[in-house]
Amino acid sequence: LRSRLEKLGYQLSKQELDAMYQRFLAVADKKQEVLDEDLAALVHDEFPPVQQNLKLEYLHSYSGTTAIPTATVRLLVNGKTREGASIGDGPVDAVYKAIAGLTSTHAKLLRYDIRAVTEGTEAMGEVTVQLEIGNRRVMGRGASTDIIEASAKAYVDGLNRLG
Repeated sequence: LRSRLEKLGYQLSKQELDAMYQRFLAVADKKQEVLDEDLAALVHDEFPPVQQNLKLEYLHSYSGTTAIPTATVRLLVNGKTREGASIGDGPVDAVYKAIAGLTSTHAKLLRYDIRAVTEGTEAMGEVTVQLEIGNRRVMGRGASTDIIEASAKAYVDGLNRLG
């Protein structure tokens, strides 16, 4: 893993590499081959370039054609654990409403983009959001093989960038 990351231009400490290895194993369990694009998305997701006042600890979402989309979210907010739930128009909306409720933040979602980092049904998905509070706009990114989790990570990343 270290060799592959170094070829991609990433120099990680032993502690960072250990954390990355755990994420790598989780992705490898879900898909047979972890590509360079997957690794790059994992590094960005594991080591974001902004201070992490908010961190996603747990996420559970439920939706279906006849079900009310519901999400339960646990966040670490400035070192304190908070948990809440919400319903929404879909699973992503429910997750975002739960996060907004836990953070008392009412950022406006201006843009939401999903792209597959790699090919196939087991692909790593990357979500990019644009959030706005007042006149301040930021981008947030998140990646996971679970697109709902990637969406939550992108929203949390954006909120962290808003400070």
